[in-house]
Amino acid sequence: MLKPSFILFLLITLVGCAGNQTKPEPPIDRITDAELSRIMLKPTATLSLEDIVKLSKDKTPPEQIIEKIKASNSYYELTPSQSLQLHQQGVSNMVLDYIHESREQALRNNVADEINKREKAKQKAEKQLERERNFYPSYGFGYHYWNDPFYWGPSFRYRYRRY
Repeated sequence: MLKPSFILFLLITLVGCAGNQTKPEPPIDRITDAELSRIMLKPTATLSLEDIVKLSKDKTPPEQIIEKIKASNSYYELTPSQSLQLHQQGVSNMVLDYIHESREQALRNNVADEINKREKAKQKAEKQLERERNFYPSYGFGYHYWNDPFYWGPSFRYRYRRY
């Protein structure tokens, strides 16, 4: 008697293990080179680097130079050697720090905007899938057999999608 019950227990355990399958991982959306070049900030310099060097040599305070950069909405893509060269030409560390920080902040904002855009598109697709999943024609009961109130039986009404 012990042996058949043990075999039954093993079979139930085996069936339980076979039925416990994990869901496949969702694919990861990778950014292509074209999308990356679109997301990356293009250096726009309405106030050129030569103008910044000239302002620094004219003894303009760094705060005013930073305000001019902000007002012109300029972004610079500087290499470390260019930053060193600008520093040697007289541009203060405060201005160089602002140039790097503003570019990094703009890059972060662009990437965050792209992530938000993808999340909204994903949520929209999930809502559409939920809508389609919840749609079904309704076969209810009622008195719709030639609108006779004394007939109570199945009625075949078609329920339209609700958006």
